[in-house]
Formats: sequence, structure tokens, C-alpha cells
Amino acid sequence: MSLESETDQPGEPTHPALPGTLPDALRDELIAFRRDMHMHPELGNQEFRTTAAIKRRLEQAGLAPRVLTTGTGLVCDIGTPDPARPMLALRADIDGLPIPDTKTGVPYRSTVPDRAHACGHDVHTAAVLGAGLVLAELDRQGLLPSAVRLIFQPAEEVLPGGAADAIESGALDGVGSIIAVHCDPKVDAGTIGLRTGPITSACDRLDIALDGPGGHTARPHLTTDLVTAVSRVATDVPALLARRVDARSGLAVTWGRIEAGHAPNVIPQHAELSGTVRCLDLAAWRDAPDLVHAAVDEVATLHRAKSQITYVRGVPPVVNDGTVAELLRAAQAARRGSYAIEDTEQSLGGEDFSWYLEQVPGAMARLGVRTPGSQARYDLHRGDFDVDERAIQVGVELFTAAALLDGDRP
Repeated sequence: MSLESETDQPGEPTHPALPGTLPDALRDELIAFRRDMHMHPELGNQEFRTTAAIKRRLEQAGLAPRVLTTGTGLVCDIGTPDPARPMLALRADIDGLPIPDTKTGVPYRSTVPDRAHACGHDVHTAAVLGAGLVLAELDRQGLLPSAVRLIFQPAEEVLPGGAADAIESGALDGVGSIIAVHCDPKVDAGTIGLRTGPITSACDRLDIALDGPGGHTARPHLTTDLVTAVSRVATDVPALLARRVDARSGLAVTWGRIEAGHAPNVIPQHAELSGTVRCLDLAAWRDAPDLVHAAVDEVATLHRAKSQITYVRGVPPVVNDGTVAELLRAAQAARRGSYAIEDTEQSLGGEDFSWYLEQVPGAMARLGVRTPGSQARYDLHRGDFDVDERAIQVGVELFTAAALLDGDRP
């Protein structure tokens, strides 16, 4: 698939003359911005350098960004807000991950030990920044039909997510709808993936501590066999939950850590498990804490272990609003044609963009970042994750077209 809009094939662009395409010089600047950000990843709520760089560039364009009350992240309005016409918001997340960058042979590899932009947040940021700069120029020319807000949000990777802090800082004040993209290494650059309804799953964190008196492995009948107890919790709790909710809800508990004991002939007094609770269905997610507590208590009691459960609410599913999803579909069709849109499945990954959708309608598209024809298999949250940087232009033009089409609605 070509990354250029072909006008001689089915599904050609519906608005080939729509303003807001990305100038070559700005495209190159955004690639450089993304690479600089990639080289200097910052963890959630520590994105001071990133925030300063975004703020500086927006101010150079004559805009007035406002840093969030949390100290990192910012919002910026383009055009004159009209109280009678709620704004469309474009959201990007700006934090990195606490993993090493293992890429080789690229000049923009992370310079920060054990830190990497391995989820594409640098691409999301460059796309929203670029859209803001293009829309600001259109506003100066009198071509922006309605005000737009940029949201550069910190701490997406930190449960329950920085979106809640951004909302508390007023990021959604005056906003009527919101859109975002997320990099997808399974989709070719030049293409977006879309669906109406749930596009991600809920994701919560679960920590369980089990305690017993301990003892000698020669006499497990005289004490609480805590290793057996923690093993049964690990295997039986997910099985119990699978029989207590509708299978279509996709409720799943998966463990990432289990620890117990220090010697082969000593039954320990303490054991721990940590994992995630993921759920495809919003209603089942709301019931999940009670269901998980009951299942853990049941299994622990059976094995005479005392349990302490820490259930950390993460994020609900991202549920794309039908009208806003169609706006993204129309925007991509306007730029690149309907052939550049594919259906996408619901992911089991979590995304705190969902918190915005608890307040206003919105939608997220999957932004293709795989080089067409490439056999490389990158995945998110891996140290070797990388993108086809032409996706930045696709993101910019998707956002700008959405802003222009939304502004033209009655």
C-alpha cells in the first residue's frame, strides 16, 4: 500500500482539497521532535523535559499552552472557544516505560538507562503537536471553523492513569468530544484501524498476601501449608471466576509474580501473588472487585490461610462512541480514502483514555506503524519496539481533518 493518496483506485480520498495537509518542513521537524523525545523518555509524572519541549514549540507558534496542576502535561486551545459550541479535544500521552531500549543500529535509541518509549507515546505526541501547529496556521488564515483543544497527558502507564488528573485539572472544561490514536504494530503505516464500541479492555492490578504460622515440611498437617495455599489461589481463583461471570465478558486474572519461602524444608509464614484483572465488558468490570475478593477468600479459607487483598482500580474499557468513530472514519477517508481504514478487534490491553469517555463521547483509532511489506514483528512494551515514522504524517492529517469536519457540522 502506498502512503500517498491514490486518486485512481477505489475508495479514493473524499476531500482531496481539504486544507491541513502537513508541509514537508514541518514533517521533518516532527520526526526530529519524536526522535529527541525517544532519546529522552521520562516516566509518569516525571515528564518535565517533555512538557517543556512541547510548551516551547507551541509558544513559538503564538499559542498559550497551560501546564497541568500536576506539574507535567499541558493543554492548549486553538481558536476562540465558543460557550455555545463545545470543543473537540485531541489527546496524546507523553510518558515512557521503565524498560531498557534494546534497539540497535538507530541513532535515536534511548539515552536513559532502563527507560524507553516502547508504546509509541512519542509518536502520539508528535502527531498531536503537528496537528496543533497546522490548525494554528489555519486559524490565522481564518480557515478553522471551531476551536480545538490539545491535551498532552502525563502518566498513562501509571494505574489508574494520568487522565483522571488531567480531567481534575480542567482538561475537559468546554470540551464536547475527544479523539486519540494508539500505535499498532500489526497495522501498516498509512492505515488506521477502527471499531465502534469497546476497543480496549479494563485493566486492574491485584496484590494478594497470604499468611500462616509456618512450620516444618515434615509436619504440614500441623500448620498451614502456605506454598500449597498460594498455588491453589493462583490456579483456582481464575477458574472460579470463569464460572461466575458470563464468558463473553472476558474477565481474566493473570499472575505476573508469585513468591513464597526461602528454604526447602521450611513451610513459610508469608506468600505473595501479584497480577492483573482484565475485562472486556464494562458491566462485568464494575462487579470484578467483589467477585475477586470472594473467590480469593474462598480458596484461602479452604487451605486455612489468612488473606489480605489489595485491589487497585485501573481503567475501564475504551468504548468508542459511534458518532465520534464515524468522524474519524470520515477524516481518514477524506485524506487517504476508504481503503486506508480497516476494522480492528477489541484488545485486552488497558488505556486510560477511557476515563475521558466517562465524561464526554470520544473514540480512539489504531494508528498503523508497520512498514508496508515488512516481515519484522514488533510489539508494544518491548525494548525493540520501533515505528515507520511516516505514521506521524498520517496522524497529523487524521487529526486535522477530524477537527475541520467536526467544526463544519451544523
